[in-house]
Amino acid sequence: MMPTRLLLLLLVVAALAVAAETAERRDTYIVHMAKSAMPAEYADHGDWYGASLRSVSPAKMLYAYDTVMHGFSARLTEQEASDMAAADGVLAVNPETRYELHTTRTPEFLGIAGSDNLFPQSGTAGDVVVGVLDTGVWPESRSYDDAGLPEVPSSWMGTCMAGPGFDSSSCNRKLVGARFFSRGYEAAMGPMDTSRESRSPRDDDGHGTHTSSTAAGSAVADADLFGFASGTARGMAPRARVAVYKVCWLGGCFSSDILAGMDAAVADGCGVLSLSLGGGSADYMRDSVAIGAFAAMEQNVLVSCSAGNAGPGSSTLSNVAPWITTVGAGTLDRDFPAYVMLGDGKNYTGVSLYAGKALPTTPIPIVYAGNASNSTSGNLCMPGTLSTEKVSGKIVVCDRGINARVQKGFVVRDAGGAGMVLANTAANGQELVADAHLLPAAGVGEKEGTLIKSYIASDPKPTATIVVAGTQVDVRPSPLVAAFSSRGPNMVTPEILKPDIIAPGVNILAAWTGKAGPTGLVADTRRVSFNIISGTSMSCPHVSGLAALLRSAHPEWSPAAVRSALMTTAYSAYTGGGQSGPILDAATDKAATPFDYGAGHVDPARAVEPGLVYDLGTGDYVDFLCALKYTPNMIAALSRGKTYSCAANKTYSISSLNYPSFSVAYSTENGEAGESGPTTVTHTRTLTNVGAAGTYKVAASVSMSGVAVVVKPTALAFKAAGEKKSYTVSFTAAKSQPSGTVGFGRLVWSDGKHSVASPIALTWT
Repeated sequence: MMPTRLLLLLLVVAALAVAAETAERRDTYIVHMAKSAMPAEYADHGDWYGASLRSVSPAKMLYAYDTVMHGFSARLTEQEASDMAAADGVLAVNPETRYELHTTRTPEFLGIAGSDNLFPQSGTAGDVVVGVLDTGVWPESRSYDDAGLPEVPSSWMGTCMAGPGFDSSSCNRKLVGARFFSRGYEAAMGPMDTSRESRSPRDDDGHGTHTSSTAAGSAVADADLFGFASGTARGMAPRARVAVYKVCWLGGCFSSDILAGMDAAVADGCGVLSLSLGGGSADYMRDSVAIGAFAAMEQNVLVSCSAGNAGPGSSTLSNVAPWITTVGAGTLDRDFPAYVMLGDGKNYTGVSLYAGKALPTTPIPIVYAGNASNSTSGNLCMPGTLSTEKVSGKIVVCDRGINARVQKGFVVRDAGGAGMVLANTAANGQELVADAHLLPAAGVGEKEGTLIKSYIASDPKPTATIVVAGTQVDVRPSPLVAAFSSRGPNMVTPEILKPDIIAPGVNILAAWTGKAGPTGLVADTRRVSFNIISGTSMSCPHVSGLAALLRSAHPEWSPAAVRSALMTTAYSAYTGGGQSGPILDAATDKAATPFDYGAGHVDPARAVEPGLVYDLGTGDYVDFLCALKYTPNMIAALSRGKTYSCAANKTYSISSLNYPSFSVAYSTENGEAGESGPTTVTHTRTLTNVGAAGTYKVAASVSMSGVAVVVKPTALAFKAAGEKKSYTVSFTAAKSQPSGTVGFGRLVWSDGKHSVASPIALTWT
């Protein structure tokens, strides 16, 4: 037995070693500086930043920021970060955040195919560059063809950064800029493995090529994926320019790199920024994307971000700052059906993008993965969990979850399986996402999966086959809110309704990299020019491109005015095509709510002439921050060090922010449900006329009994464009409700031609 004294000595040594390791551990921190506080002895802010860093640490600076924030990033120990936070001129020191990506028929579905007359051509004063912060670009794609485009606007300040396999000739009049930012990534993850990814703007993943071509890709005839979704692929703004900023790598997207990309994009002259990435919800002054977006907004740049793929659970949103346009996902009216035909004669419909050799028409044995494995997770078809003896030559039913959908097919194939049925669980319900499987396979909903597994369990010799049926259009009902699309309420500021809007994000065809197969897995050696994938990553660039169209049509509009036009003209109920009733949720097959779709599904043909807009500027957002009790230093951390103060003699209210939606948060703190008397919450709004003279009348209602909505005045008369009119809307709840109670409604101003609609959400917390 070890002597007690020796044991104690070893424990002390171990504790000291851990403490020393902790003290020396370096992480990336982002340091926000007050630009106006630079001492007179420094001629340049970069010199001041460097001196400030050297005063507490020997570390080298990763980036100096000067456009979307003032400050720098560096690898610091915890003590150095603390010392830096106490230094003169430092507003805030935030640890780096790791963000993740939120991973053709669309113009027809959105009603803008063949409607070029709605929007001016590029080369006008409204020529817009869409900056896409993502995994880079595959410049050889036909989606970046610049035929017919005029010279790049003289105001453009961007560049084409050279790197392995990428030089200045990779850019043209369509792809006007390309940069990459990897210092934060490599500082956190170690030197880049250049055999797997390129230290250049080149896209090794495919995600960035897909999103940028969705936003503003040129029209490409005869586009398809293995014959699926064939037709002309085009971005939302095919005459706009594209600039890419590679900030995402195999190990993720790091906030120091993201801020550097945003810094460059705004300085280069982008009019719209598109970010299909997120890292959950955080206080605005600690959220790097929110910080960069605030500065972009100050410089008249619209920022569009994906809402996240964490649905259908509630309060799962990313990117909820009110100066960001937050985009959820919906389905198209296009599907890729596949049929699972059982030996008992019953058929179940699913989806698939499989394009290889078909299974025999005569049914073959089918087995449930959970019964063909010795692993507790065998039902999920995780690598190494299937018994070759039990699955060889059979169709295997795998439950969806944990590992990638297409990877399950590899596992089945490697174990000798002939095909796969991918069965949704309760987490995904009836939502179907098509995949380019490498073996005959079909994805089916939870109900169908349960019935198929029941058949397998009840039949001593179950058999089946799978038939892939190609492309189907005019699918009804559509759109549906995608089950994966993240939902409200907004956990950072419940009084701001998010997401703002939904757009197509399921089974979207767009350009792809030549470096990876359509599944993105290393084992997939197939190469394609276009791919079909899903996510709010796909819906976000739809709105980014539509924002570019609106900015070209109305270059005088602010980012908030553009967002307002998209939101107030969105629809929340089906119209035409034999459809009626509210938009449905794919997760429940029931009516969706504003917590799912925000203002509704984007309708760009109407957004170009919205009639009225809810406008916002920097001062309005500062008042919002004052209502949140932000201190001057906290505001300065968001506003590039600018000094803003909240007046002591002024009352600030979140409900006064001129937002195009209404989120009414009642508190149950002061009594049990039903005990308290009437509670009134009043919102103030101002509408700006962007159309002809006219009188608008209001209609407002909520679906909840016991809540009265009163709008004053009930009519607004506008005599000229640019004129502003204000109104108040009061929401009076007759009595308190249990915490978690929700209700919804809609407020609409109409002059008979235009309908300016706002969603209403009521919550008791």
